[in-house]
Amino acid sequence: MEDTQKPNEPEVVLDIRGLCKKYSKKADYAVRDVSFACHAGEIVGILGHNGAGKSTILKCLEGMLPFEEGTIAVCGFDVTKNPVAAKSNMGFVTDDHAVFVKMTGLQYVEFMADVYKVPANVRKERLDALEKVFSLGESIYNLISSYSHGMRQKICMMGSLIHRPRLWILDEPMTGLDPRTMRAVQEYMAEYAAAGNCILFSSHALATVAKICDRVVLIRKGEQISDVNVREIRKNDPHFDFEEYFLQHERQD
Repeated sequence: MEDTQKPNEPEVVLDIRGLCKKYSKKADYAVRDVSFACHAGEIVGILGHNGAGKSTILKCLEGMLPFEEGTIAVCGFDVTKNPVAAKSNMGFVTDDHAVFVKMTGLQYVEFMADVYKVPANVRKERLDALEKVFSLGESIYNLISSYSHGMRQKICMMGSLIHRPRLWILDEPMTGLDPRTMRAVQEYMAEYAAAGNCILFSSHALATVAKICDRVVLIRKGEQISDVNVREIRKNDPHFDFEEYFLQHERQD
């Protein structure tokens, strides 16, 4: 993939160019000609109505879905040509919180650490740091099958972060979280990005998106309609109503 990064520009962690996806040859495009980049230090939201193509984009990025046209690279590694290297630099939390429910929470996090080859001597330190954010307490020793929806969301996040990925991908990350944990996760996201990582997440929580995102990519009917620099807009207009902006675009034909 050609390198178009400008001097002094933050590192491109995620680069999506011309992404197109169909679920069958005769079907319409679920995603068509989507292109955007995410840089180190950025939190980027991806928004759209139900069925707009947000989850499809994330699943193509993760490698769960093949795609017909375009390229996706994570830290310079093409997800199709070099999938292992690309995936080693990302952590993904799906919207269905898929985990091995016959494991305990601790076993699951240890399993994820094994998959990503996290050195044994740093695991406890990382787990302790994640526990401060997600506060599972003694429940981490219980079977995941006994967890509530919110607890499964927490353990999924912990497992996705144990290897400290450069790109953290979240699909509806706040669903099921209690208010205290939601606040802690938002603060952690800001700290994680500030450390030189990149976060991409899909959410319907417009207030949260407007509060913590640097940029927002809007998707409508599978197509990218806008890439909004929320940080710059808020600098120039502290009263900018992001919810109204989003709804105006959604009302367009």
